Amino acid sequence: MLNITGKGSITTCDGITRREFLQVGTLSAIGLSMAQYSALSAAQTAKGTADNKSAIMIFNLGAPSQLDTWDPKPDAPREVRGPFKPMRTKSDEFEITEIFPLHAKIADKFSIVRSCFHTAAAVHDSGHQMMQTGRLFTGGVNTPHAGCALEFLKGWRNELPAHVILPEPMGPTGGNIPHGQDAGFLGKAHDPFVLNADPSVENFEVPDLRPPQEIGEARLNRRRRLREIVDDTVRSFEASPNAELMNANFAAAYRLMTSTRAREAFDLTKEPLKVRERYGMTRFGQCCLLARRLIEAGVRFVTINTFITVFNEITWDIHGSKPFTSITGMKEIVAPMYDQGYSALIEDLHQRGMLNDTLVCNLAEFGRTPKINPAGGRDHWPQCWSIYFAGGGIKGGQVVGKSDEIGAYPVERPIAPNEVVATIYKSLGLGLETHLPGPQSRPFPLVDFGTLPINELFG
Repeated sequence: MLNITGKGSITTCDGITRREFLQVGTLSAIGLSMAQYSALSAAQTAKGTADNKSAIMIFNLGAPSQLDTWDPKPDAPREVRGPFKPMRTKSDEFEITEIFPLHAKIADKFSIVRSCFHTAAAVHDSGHQMMQTGRLFTGGVNTPHAGCALEFLKGWRNELPAHVILPEPMGPTGGNIPHGQDAGFLGKAHDPFVLNADPSVENFEVPDLRPPQEIGEARLNRRRRLREIVDDTVRSFEASPNAELMNANFAAAYRLMTSTRAREAFDLTKEPLKVRERYGMTRFGQCCLLARRLIEAGVRFVTINTFITVFNEITWDIHGSKPFTSITGMKEIVAPMYDQGYSALIEDLHQRGMLNDTLVCNLAEFGRTPKINPAGGRDHWPQCWSIYFAGGGIKGGQVVGKSDEIGAYPVERPIAPNEVVATIYKSLGLGLETHLPGPQSRPFPLVDFGTLPINELFG
């Protein structure tokens, strides 16, 4: 939140105080840093917006079981293979389990990596950090989310934030450490725009893209000459060293408030009902539809959190006992909404000619134990799990890597989190030799030295 304080009070001719008007730009409730636009405006002008590469990261918070989803082991003992049968897919290269029939129909559009692993603690938050930033946070250095790094390097496009998180940031998952969904050492000016709303609810809207009620549309429209407003309301503040930055932040917030493009991008009522229903009238389904709209409008990177927390709701976190989910709950509640939303997104992007330039990656923080536990669930297992990719230059219908006969360890092509993030950067056209301005103004490599993307995915 930009909090402008000072002595005294200045009132506009409409009776609005300086503080009230500056709150037009107070978007921190949904995570938007108002310094974001101003900090990047010069870079955006210099670099232009010719590139059209984008990404949607679907993060399956809670961690799906590899054996019950993308890496079935039908010949393993029952306590390992689980209750679900394998299903043939449109790809000749792989089967998935029967709980994702719509995935099976579009399996030629995505490719699976079955050999992910990491060696950190089996804690949700640690996996979140590594899979979204490429690094485990150490020594007080928080690495930026891949979408935030992209925002820093490429800037905004079409008056829209470069990175948007739907529907809200990750919440508690037990580790009480950062999840890696912000700009880290790049600073809050490069944090993502966070929706903080459920797009499946009736009359959904983004309230912070509207002016506060005390100002109103009519008053705001009469003040489109922003420089005059700043002169009238903050003249005394302009003598301070931070005045220029404040004015730029204020201008950025004002521009978003008055941007028709931004409002229309978030307006799901512009979609036919049959399209909304195809995605599913669930929070996840409507987030997938909103992600497509945002990418289409010019947002560079959208992160969708399938779930927000692992506690007291049905999620991928299938320990089997409360407050967690059972394998049955995953089948009956999680899988149908996920299958519908993802398949609709891929088909929609393909039909609109957007899939080639839009990477869709489905990630998770770790896998689940090969053996079902006494509660009828599976526990944390970072030694091996599956993720998958579509679009963005990825060749569909492939399998990269292989796990052993019980899905416990990689036996071919082990893939670490930094390689996953490098793959995202490659799809976006970012050179892996790129450096960011890191802690203490030292150059910080985009990925660790020697890290390569999963090149096999690109055909």
